[in-house]
Amino acid sequence: MPKLGRSIWFVIVNFALILLGACTFVRAQTRSADQGSATDLKFKIAGTVVNSITGAPLSKARITLMDSANRANILSVITGDDGHFEFYSLYRAKYSLEGAKRGFISAAYEQHEQFSTAIVTGAHFNTENLVLRLMPLAFVSGKVIDESGEPVRKARVFLYAETHQGGMKRIERRGADLTDDEGYYEFSALGPGNYFVSVSAKPWYAFHLSPSARSGGSSSPGPTPLDVGYPTTYNNGATDSQSATPLLLQAGDHVQVDIHLSPVPVVHLTFRVPQDQQQNGLQMPQLQKRVFDTVEYAGNEGMQSIAPGVYELSGVPAGKYSVILPDSQTGRPQQSSQITLDKDGQELDVSHAEAMASVKLSVKMPRQAPVSPQVTMGLQDSRTRVIAANAVDAAGEVTLEGIPPGKYALVAFSPDKRYSVVRTVFSGVETSDHVLTLTADSSLSGTVFLALGVVSVEGFVHRGGKPSSGVMVALIPKDSHYHLDMFRRDQSDSDGSFTLPAVIPGTYTLIAVEDAWGFQWLQPDVLNRYLQHGQNLTIGELMTNTVHLPDPVEVQPH
Repeated sequence: MPKLGRSIWFVIVNFALILLGACTFVRAQTRSADQGSATDLKFKIAGTVVNSITGAPLSKARITLMDSANRANILSVITGDDGHFEFYSLYRAKYSLEGAKRGFISAAYEQHEQFSTAIVTGAHFNTENLVLRLMPLAFVSGKVIDESGEPVRKARVFLYAETHQGGMKRIERRGADLTDDEGYYEFSALGPGNYFVSVSAKPWYAFHLSPSARSGGSSSPGPTPLDVGYPTTYNNGATDSQSATPLLLQAGDHVQVDIHLSPVPVVHLTFRVPQDQQQNGLQMPQLQKRVFDTVEYAGNEGMQSIAPGVYELSGVPAGKYSVILPDSQTGRPQQSSQITLDKDGQELDVSHAEAMASVKLSVKMPRQAPVSPQVTMGLQDSRTRVIAANAVDAAGEVTLEGIPPGKYALVAFSPDKRYSVVRTVFSGVETSDHVLTLTADSSLSGTVFLALGVVSVEGFVHRGGKPSSGVMVALIPKDSHYHLDMFRRDQSDSDGSFTLPAVIPGTYTLIAVEDAWGFQWLQPDVLNRYLQHGQNLTIGELMTNTVHLPDPVEVQPH
């Protein structure tokens, strides 16, 4: 190539490089400008964490912010002396805000039960003056003392709490402790509410007489004060849960409750094993006792043979019990009998025992899908207590046994999906009801059809035309008393939005109720008042997408 040609080519190439660099610079400038615009649209979440009782700011509290759509995005700060916290440079999104501090109950923003209000960032939302309230922990502690004023070691102490979760009042066990050498017990990290404390223990000196001694044999020492036991004793001294009175705890209370035990003569229960069961092997009867809303085992300690086919259970405090008689071969509950132990040497009369019921089910999955190995079928009573449950086998079959006579709802459980029984066929009769009435010794066999909740319902809550946060939103199924497993609830976020996931196909009424947390809104007379002003909604069997409600749900007063 001639020298002049090379020079011209050199100029052209360099000019092209300059143009390319200029273009690159312009694109870089454009990206920077875009990023600057995005930065201008970022937001801040800020506020103060306070003691929910006194309103005083809390220093050294850890405040955590989590992106609701991507829970891996987490930020945290520690508050200063003024309890203030700030999170900067946040994109428009929904965020979960939580606080934790030693001596306080960790909580999310406006938390009620397992629900809370998410913070929504945006140009029209005030997210810089939030107040996050943490409740001081309450404590119950005390000593268990015997009749001589001495501490009772290794006594079993149980804590029960009254709850209103799900709109129904229940009293459930919340904790257990074992007294130390000083008879001391403690339950910490408690929220405000009604509590009960019970103690179960045995006198260290107790000596239960042998049958021959009590029958007056030559070696009989005669009546002895050592054949005694301690009845289960509650915080007010009652020996029966129905007579126990609640212990009211306020936030931050440190309450000492000493429980004094007094010995009572124990009774000895004898029972006879039928001849055919003696040959098949003995299954000991099981004593149960109702404690508030649950049934607990009273123990089978002190069981001994006193004659061929005759057994005795010694050291049992007097009281009302249920006696469960297991099957001699399977060990499953076969009969149930109610008994009041009030005299020594009492014999268990099983002639009036009620035979337990059983149910055999063939389970059909939604849209003829194969049976999931994680599905469990169960029976719930009217207080949503599971009476019997068993896993469905690979053939879609399941048997529930040892069921006391009564009325129960069929329910399906799975760790990661929401199922509901939508149809049943028993004795050739098909019905949409999934409630069974079982009589003594009844044995039902039928088919149940499950539906899977895959539809989400999204909408907004308004009060007077404006978004309302912290409101309980509930999706109530038709014939709600028989379909408690189809209920869905949420709490409205700061922009008034809510999401009800995994809704089962069916007919519903949607309601939004202010200050509905902590009272028995599930009672029919209360619920009907709200249903009259709710929104009707139908979820079809073939629906799979999210339902966006076109109209907001108006808040109803408590």
